[in-house]
Amino acid sequence: MLSKEHLKIVSFIRDNPSLSSKDIYDALDAGVAYATLKRMLLQLMAEGLVVSSGKGRGTKYLSSPAYELFYPVNTDEYFEQEIDEREIKGRFNPGLITGVLSQVSLLSKAESKHLMILQKKYETNTALLTHTEYSKELERLAIDLSWKSSQIEGNTYSLLETERLLKEKETAEGKSKDEAIMLLNHKDALDFIIASPGYASPLSVSGLEDIHSLLVKDLGIDRNIRKRKVGISGTNYVPLDNEYQIREALQAMCRLVNQKDNIFEKALLSLLLISYIQAFADGNKRTARIVNNAVLIDHQYCPISFRTINSIDYKKAMLLFYEQNNISAFKTIFIDQFEFAVKTYF
Repeated sequence: MLSKEHLKIVSFIRDNPSLSSKDIYDALDAGVAYATLKRMLLQLMAEGLVVSSGKGRGTKYLSSPAYELFYPVNTDEYFEQEIDEREIKGRFNPGLITGVLSQVSLLSKAESKHLMILQKKYETNTALLTHTEYSKELERLAIDLSWKSSQIEGNTYSLLETERLLKEKETAEGKSKDEAIMLLNHKDALDFIIASPGYASPLSVSGLEDIHSLLVKDLGIDRNIRKRKVGISGTNYVPLDNEYQIREALQAMCRLVNQKDNIFEKALLSLLLISYIQAFADGNKRTARIVNNAVLIDHQYCPISFRTINSIDYKKAMLLFYEQNNISAFKTIFIDQFEFAVKTYF
């Protein structure tokens, strides 16, 4: 966690690039000793917020090309501004996928280490389970994921009602037919990726379309890449509106995901970029959450249910990425939910 002093330093470097550590210390009253400031610069470099050029006394510091991706943002403060007051990147940023995201690691060394420790715990725990026991835990996670993913989209089924629906096909009183179909479609999509190991490896546009089709079946939603404009509630961000450009963006996304070695990065990129591109008329975030899990499952990593994330916090983190191309809030969600899944289900 970066302190206020860290954030003060990186903000200063962003506004005053190519200064030495001594120049930064002299110009910025950070309230710390010079040796401490140098350690803080090293930490900011490890977090991917600052880069250096030169050596020894000639070392200069600049904000990283990935600064906008990683800079910590308080989402509550950010969304205190009304929709038309926020200064945002109003349109889809094609250089995000082919440029900065292809050049940086989304996870710091500390974050990757933490996630791998959790993954090793998952592997150790599941090795002790029988096939029946593992299937039971996976079913429990699937119920939770179907419920939470649908709730994020406005579905009003409770978790208990969802469990009855998915296990006993018993619909809840006072709920619409579409709400039940949405939940059942989630379970069908999860069953499909579990029964089709390797389906998302490598990731392909046709594979994304297949999963989306399962999720929107019988909901009156157009399948395949959309051919008209789409708006997103709560933001002035405008996605691509040309079918061919959308397909190109999806292809670029698939190439990016496939070239990454870190499985957590593959999953996180899928989760973010499918939602960002908004390739389908509806169901984009649902598709992103299922594909995220397909990537994890394909590589024998622990799937995640998102069960404990607040729906509003999820939407804020996603909107922050739409508007500022900043992943700080969403990365925290991903790491926290992976940890929850390992500790809760397996």
